[in-house]
Amino acid sequence: MKIGIGLPTSLAGAAGADVVAWARLAEQAGYSTLGTIDRLVHSSWEPLTTLAAAAAVTERIGLATSILISPLRANTALLAKQAATVDRLSGGRLTLGMAVGSRPDDFEVGQVEKAGRGARTGTQVAELRRHWADAQSGREPSVGPAPIRPNGPELILGGHSPAALARAARLGDGWIGGGTGPIMFAQGAQALREQWAAEGREGAPRLVALAYFALGADGTKHTEGYLRSYYRDAGPFVEHILRGAADNPGKLRGLVGKYAESGCDELLLMPCAGDLGQVEAAAQVLGLQG
Repeated sequence: MKIGIGLPTSLAGAAGADVVAWARLAEQAGYSTLGTIDRLVHSSWEPLTTLAAAAAVTERIGLATSILISPLRANTALLAKQAATVDRLSGGRLTLGMAVGSRPDDFEVGQVEKAGRGARTGTQVAELRRHWADAQSGREPSVGPAPIRPNGPELILGGHSPAALARAARLGDGWIGGGTGPIMFAQGAQALREQWAAEGREGAPRLVALAYFALGADGTKHTEGYLRSYYRDAGPFVEHILRGAADNPGKLRGLVGKYAESGCDELLLMPCAGDLGQVEAAAQVLGLQG
């Protein structure tokens, strides 16, 4: 199983110099991918803009929106251009993780209808691939630039509902589960595999998951503070998220092992603390090599 790491751009007070340094350190430490999460009504940074900056200071590490709330990007042609731009800046390293989002305030402030967002996301997948195919074939008029990869960036769809899993199996290159813990991930992954087979898809879907972490003497404090803030509207569910977060080395190793046993292809460790020491600390605990 590959191990990636999130950029600290959803943490309060994130500084540009630190985010760039984090990206460089993550590549040097041997992580597979840099991830970004998405909210509108939060102090988090815009994912694709952030990944463009990361692309400029790295050479090998993958870049992933994990995830992008795609219905908030109602202009799909513009989204296709933005994603293709990051893909070209990075030499084809972009994975576009997409999901429908769930928080009403994001849609209210974005002046986007929340109802029907699942169907719109499915339509967006088809439109993105059409725009990328047109640009790569040289068809005019087309929305460029052409992505590096032959079929455009890899598309990984998120969500745990039956409709979301069916959409990922039908339209995506794989599925990304949120930071809900290895048990819920394993259940979703199994359902996705069954849907994938029912759709007659060849090969196997790519399975990606998120897990939250903060190490060091203040690991518990940072984990509690960040997750209670980020999931402040989630009710009792925040307690489940907290139980699944890793706030010490032993718990991190155990969590990674459980995800590996569940058949996860890549686990993205999302930071609850923004100090640069988190990058190297987690790499050392897990024995990563640059």
